[in-house]
Amino acid sequence: MKWILSLLVLVKVLTADYTAQPINQKLIDSKIKIIDIRTPGEWKHTGIVKGSIPIMFFDERGNYNLEAFLNELNKNIKTGERFALICDTGSRTKIVGMPLGQEMGYNVIDLKGGIQYAIAKKIPLETYKLKN
Repeated sequence: MKWILSLLVLVKVLTADYTAQPINQKLIDSKIKIIDIRTPGEWKHTGIVKGSIPIMFFDERGNYNLEAFLNELNKNIKTGERFALICDTGSRTKIVGMPLGQEMGYNVIDLKGGIQYAIAKKIPLETYKLKN
């Protein structure tokens, strides 16, 4: 039984990945899930990348709840599924994405430059709608 558990851990580690790249239309067209880790105020201010999934990581004071974030993330991402993270400029996605990909077994693309880069490149955004 131990060897099965060891094999599962090894497979998860070997399939995990962290990469960083700017957002582009090809990525959008690939239908990859984009997780927006900004705050609700930021989502409301700029809008979100069309079709992205807003899951706040750091609150307005810089606090976070890793367990709550992972719970929401795992509701939206299947085990082994590649997904992208976006924030305002890319600094928060690097802080969050590296450990997710390098230590926790997720397949993460860190969208360098964040929503500000997306806006500059005219990536389609949509108005953030508050969940009821």
